[in-house]
Amino acid sequence: MTGQLAFVESPVQLLNVLEWSHARTCAPATARAQDPATAPLAGPAGPQPGTGLPGLPAQRHRRAAPAPAEGPAAGSGAGESGATGGAAAGPTAGLTIVVLSPTDPMSRGQLRRMAQLARDEGFHVRWQEARGGRGALVRTLRELAPLLRAADRVIVGDPFSRYVQLLLTLFGPRRLTVVDDGTATMEFASQLARGERLVRWHRRGSRGPRELVLAPVSALARRRLAPTRRRTVEIFTSLPVQPPPGTTVTPHTFAWTRARFGPPRLTRGADLVGTSLVETGVVDADRYTKAVADLARTHGATRYFAHRRESTEKLHRIAVETGLEIVRPELPLEVIARRGPIGRTVVSFPSTVVHTLPLALEGTGVKVAVCEIAPEWLRENVSPRAQGFLAGVAGTAAHEVDRLTTRAAPAVERLEFG
Repeated sequence: MTGQLAFVESPVQLLNVLEWSHARTCAPATARAQDPATAPLAGPAGPQPGTGLPGLPAQRHRRAAPAPAEGPAAGSGAGESGATGGAAAGPTAGLTIVVLSPTDPMSRGQLRRMAQLARDEGFHVRWQEARGGRGALVRTLRELAPLLRAADRVIVGDPFSRYVQLLLTLFGPRRLTVVDDGTATMEFASQLARGERLVRWHRRGSRGPRELVLAPVSALARRRLAPTRRRTVEIFTSLPVQPPPGTTVTPHTFAWTRARFGPPRLTRGADLVGTSLVETGVVDADRYTKAVADLARTHGATRYFAHRRESTEKLHRIAVETGLEIVRPELPLEVIARRGPIGRTVVSFPSTVVHTLPLALEGTGVKVAVCEIAPEWLRENVSPRAQGFLAGVAGTAAHEVDRLTTRAAPAVERLEFG
């Protein structure tokens, strides 16, 4: 068995595979958990690659960074399936990144750009239309089976993914690495440690027909995600997790992002970071919009960086009622912020960025704050488990990150990074 195989389904997962490879390359073999961010910052700050939503009032429209050209080499359109980059050399040799393409346009667009960025770094990227209509599942399994069988290490970004779980039931890797896929990493680590079945934090505990049918797959995949005498498991994370028994936790410091981009130009105003908690059915839409308006007024925010899963209808309402400029990032927010321009203050709801942005923006003087979710914002059917998880995300944020509520009129004093 030779080679390394990574399965990614989101732009952040792909970014974190690049970070993982960088960390292994830069860190000494005997101390790979150390921070490898010792190289000077490279390259000038690039333009902000964001686009406004057409037709929304009170916002400036920006030209999007051009997407990669159509065709197999770019991984877009009909030629996405089976796309590959140039021959990898050095630390990227032997690592194949398989993009299990999602269906929503925003995720696909960000993934195309991240895939091209990975190719530019010398990685071998294969774009797989895993959800492209009838027969896609069987075709994907058939095409990926030889790669999976030959891989000594498998890297996954979302252990909760049904697709990833199904792939892992076919072949159990000798070495498994789980890279961050947002705050789900925290839940994965805790469920693995407790021996529980893998369930996303915002889903209710009841099992529907689909869950019952897939239960055997999930059970076997969970065993394949656990360490054994013949399998090592590594969690590469920027989040505060307790290592499950037998696993290795490697700190993710965003060293590659800091070395590759920035430092950014800072604007005078503040920026808000959006969340998809409304779309996942956790937070009430009216309460959320009011909270955004309160935060924008209190902190003098001018821009709202939308999550890729936020609906156009909700973003239109936010633009109309708050006057904020809506920005649809074309790359993960950590890269966007590092390239700049970015506000001197960044305010976020409980999400991964309250852990990742302080690392990506270390030494820039940017200030980050998290606005906790008030209990009255939650929808009636939200489980206590989801409430506790959100509180934990905010409560475990870096000590440099302020904790805010929309009830507080003036902002409390914030600390700078670096």
